[in-house]
Amino acid sequence: MKIERIHHVAYRCKDAKETVNWYVDNLNMGFVLAIAEDSVPSTHEPDPYMHVFLDAGAGNVLAFFELPTKPEMGRDPNTPVWVQHIAFKVKDRDTLVAYKERLEKNGIEVLGVTDHSIFHSIYFFDPNGHRIELACPDPAEDAMLEKLDAVKWDMLEEWSKTKRAPQHAAWLHAKELGKA
Repeated sequence: MKIERIHHVAYRCKDAKETVNWYVDNLNMGFVLAIAEDSVPSTHEPDPYMHVFLDAGAGNVLAFFELPTKPEMGRDPNTPVWVQHIAFKVKDRDTLVAYKERLEKNGIEVLGVTDHSIFHSIYFFDPNGHRIELACPDPAEDAMLEKLDAVKWDMLEEWSKTKRAPQHAAWLHAKELGKA
């Protein structure tokens, strides 16, 4: 038994139409389908919703629920805003920079390009307040991933005992943090 892939990832949105248009216009995602019901199929709870699905590439689907009868959506106040996000891979740095320029032209504030060594990223928020990351691989990604693979279990073990950042891969963000 093995998981084949993610079928879809679902988030809540404030306005389904605005959300679909934003992802189509800003990230070139295709609008796949919409489902709306007056009752929740899994729980049979009477609660109207709109469920929209977007093509995030390579068979990946990003979905949203608009729930007009529920209180306004919020976020976990105990989790920093940078933690919860969804990251999408783009082909290369030129594509990443082109997206950054497009987003900024559309009035969206973009953070980065951030150098994670193995990949490079930009960060921004969708109209619902969800943090989005676009990431492109570094040309030397494979070699760096090999180095990280060799230390992953040791790092996890050390972290589980100390709750301090192990230094096995301190090189990863040294340049970005000015420690190179």
